[in-house]
Amino acid sequence: MPETPRVSVIMIFLNAEPFLADAMGSVLAQTYDSWELLLVDDGSSDASTARAQWAAAQAPGRVRYLAHPHHRNHGMSASRNLGLRHAQGRYIACLDADDVWVPHTLAEQVARLEASPEAAMVYGPARWWYSWTGRPADGARDGLQPLAFPPDRVIEPPQLLIRLLQQHQLYTPTGMLTRRTVLDRVGGFEPAFRGLYEDQVLLAKICLEAPVLQAQACWYHYRQHPASCCQVARRTGQNAAARLTFLHWLTAYVAARTGPQGDLWATLQQELWRARGATAM
Repeated sequence: MPETPRVSVIMIFLNAEPFLADAMGSVLAQTYDSWELLLVDDGSSDASTARAQWAAAQAPGRVRYLAHPHHRNHGMSASRNLGLRHAQGRYIACLDADDVWVPHTLAEQVARLEASPEAAMVYGPARWWYSWTGRPADGARDGLQPLAFPPDRVIEPPQLLIRLLQQHQLYTPTGMLTRRTVLDRVGGFEPAFRGLYEDQVLLAKICLEAPVLQAQACWYHYRQHPASCCQVARRTGQNAAARLTFLHWLTAYVAARTGPQGDLWATLQQELWRARGATAM
């Protein structure tokens, strides 16, 4: 019997054919080898379906192709949950189909989590990756996301969540490695969030549940391109409404879990006020 992988990598995709091979290749290039890759198709109509199925056929058991019944589109959260239901690893990583890891990502993240048993997850600053185009002007735009706190420390709840709410336009942890036990405890992703803020919903749940480890190392290259979910939302003016929806959900979640009290509640009320103003403009 093959050894159970320690890390399950969940890669959801929807019509990701231009970049999917790069993303899969960055998993195959990892220096850490105890992983499985779950390719979750959210109803693609382009060649990415065939590309993912081919990759799974080349490495049966290690790379698996998953899809919703009747090849339907169910959104990002439901697709990540589908991958989570099939995951075998004790650690869960999500890599977007248009982004890439550096080769030592999993080796370093697993080592950090195993050295910090109190931490639910580990993350580091992502690189805003414009230089993938090869154009010199784009290369000059690359940069690292700012850190929410001084590096290489464990952050107790709910401090990271408060900082993320305050700095939402500048910073969101990307490329986390999370303990499977914690994801099960918080109930995974929220299917109602099909696109925008689906990652921040899960982050909020984790940051309320347990300490998290913030590292200084950059492990994740976050590709900047016009067809990304975030770029499309900016162009179409969806951002403000999506943030207000997220804040309403988080307010109800926090009220039910910890009650309307403390610094987190005060920050939530302030951000709700700002978000309402933004949607009224």
